[in-house]
Amino acid sequence: MKIKISISEQTLKLIHAEKVLETYSISTGLKGAGCEKNSGQTPLGLHCIRAMIGKDEPINTVFVGRRKTGEIYNESLANSFPNRDWILSRIIWLSGCEKNKNRLGNVDTMQRYIYIHGTPDTEPMGIAKSHGCIRMHNKNLLALFDKVSIQTQVEIKA
Repeated sequence: MKIKISISEQTLKLIHAEKVLETYSISTGLKGAGCEKNSGQTPLGLHCIRAMIGKDEPINTVFVGRRKTGEIYNESLANSFPNRDWILSRIIWLSGCEKNKNRLGNVDTMQRYIYIHGTPDTEPMGIAKSHGCIRMHNKNLLALFDKVSIQTQVEIKA
């Protein structure tokens, strides 16, 4: 399995043996593509899955700092924290594979905490709106999570 993410198309494709198995609509960084720390941009290049967090947790489980908070996202919680950047259901944490492009130094994807993660289903997909991560609707993320593993290759292109 491998994942190909297109920032221009706002899609994530799951590929096996050069065949596209699934295509999901996503949301990447509002500030575009880029690898520098604190840029708010989605990093480019070859990556791999470093960690998978949240297996067997209920859909809409809320995560902060890669730890579940004990909350389950709902409208009331959303109204209580209107400016929160919701990380829901699962976290697929990425690590860069290209030294000085997306790995090590000021461009390290892993140290930037770049994930593929769930977001409220009310959030639009197909529109760049994140803080640099790759957002997906929760049911799509759960489906993807069950088909990939640590070290799965992830390629992100502009």
